[in-house]
Amino acid sequence: MTEDYKKYLKYLNEKLSKFFESQKEYIKCSKGCSKCCEKGEYPYSETELKYLLSGFLELDKKTQDIIEQNILEVIEQKKNTDEKFLYKCPFLINNACSVYEYRGIICRTFGLIDSTNEPAKLPFCAYEGLNYSNVADSEQNIITEKKYKQSGSLNKPLGFNISYDLLTSEKVENVFNFKFGDKKSLIDWFKKS
Repeated sequence: MTEDYKKYLKYLNEKLSKFFESQKEYIKCSKGCSKCCEKGEYPYSETELKYLLSGFLELDKKTQDIIEQNILEVIEQKKNTDEKFLYKCPFLINNACSVYEYRGIICRTFGLIDSTNEPAKLPFCAYEGLNYSNVADSEQNIITEKKYKQSGSLNKPLGFNISYDLLTSEKVENVFNFKFGDKKSLIDWFKKS
């Protein structure tokens, strides 16, 4: 794994830690909550996948076997649909990420408001009583001033430029001197041609 990608992750993690800290009164993420891992597409670049797999190789054989079985099950499920395919991340075991330190960028940013585009995108868990749920208007899919004032929160909810495309852009590659490579859904990296 390139040291340059690790430098980027260090930089990104520091920024994201500040973002999460500034929004802590709205963030309900906690150990054992895995909603973000139970139904998604999980875009991954080639570089992210290699890093993830380096973490996989550090796991014990029993855990590796469980993940491999999970991958096979998801691939089989995908064969039976032509629609947008959402699935449980195969690295999720007992409601915990088995490769947490090696997880992808999409996983690192989940839970915050993405304000890269208008309107800002709330995490889906806002509509399930979790992050930002106390200020989210589920009918309009936005945070309203009225809900914010009613919540009694001390700080305004903020959005951040955290879209996957932005965080894996050519600009990032140029600044940190590495290439992300091809990008596709995590499970598609494991499908045999």
